[in-house]
Amino acid sequence: MSRHAAVMPYVLMYHSVEEYESDPLLITVSPRRFAAQMSWLRRSGLRGVSMRDLLAAEASGRARGMVGLTFDDGYADFATEAVPILVRYGFTATVFAVAGHLGGHNVWDPDGPRKPLMTAQQLREVDAAGMEVASHTVNHTFLEMADDAGLELELKESRMVLEDVLDRDVTGFAYPYGLAGAREVDAVRAAGYSYACAIWKSEHSGRHALARTYVGDRDGALRMRAKRIRHRLRWGRSR
Repeated sequence: MSRHAAVMPYVLMYHSVEEYESDPLLITVSPRRFAAQMSWLRRSGLRGVSMRDLLAAEASGRARGMVGLTFDDGYADFATEAVPILVRYGFTATVFAVAGHLGGHNVWDPDGPRKPLMTAQQLREVDAAGMEVASHTVNHTFLEMADDAGLELELKESRMVLEDVLDRDVTGFAYPYGLAGAREVDAVRAAGYSYACAIWKSEHSGRHALARTYVGDRDGALRMRAKRIRHRLRWGRSR
């Protein structure tokens, strides 16, 4: 499917929320900036929600004013920094956890600072707080480089691990590094995920390759507004 073929919901992509000294990969937003971004959403008449909530609302025609909030990798600061701010604003979000590294570190980013990942207990706590926990594979593997057996393992085992931790169904997925080819999209659909998130530049679109807009620490009110306008112009979202 062409990336121009479907109207897309507006979904923001975060990674880490914490104070930092060095961020060469541009994946970290300070808590102060994140709170300001959530405040901007509210002042703009928008409400941040998890993908689970957003897609359910889309299906029933109640999604006007909703913005999907997603956090890749499952950093521990999602639990300690992001969730308290989200709860303060009455927002929810989806966190995509790397199932094979719970309680570990982001070993897939050799050139970036070491960041701790949420433990199984923290996943249960954010789930209890109303956040959605979804899959980001077992090992944060670049799926286009995996053979068919490896691809299937990354998709199915990660879901089983998270479902065992949470004692609930895990229905969402995000592609590591954001890009999704036709084989990967088909495999995610076949693995039983109800949706999957990619990035804005992904080759494919649709429910199993939903485009997302990157948000970083430089994004103040003017940049947030410009990104929303860009999304509406690109994807035809009128709400």
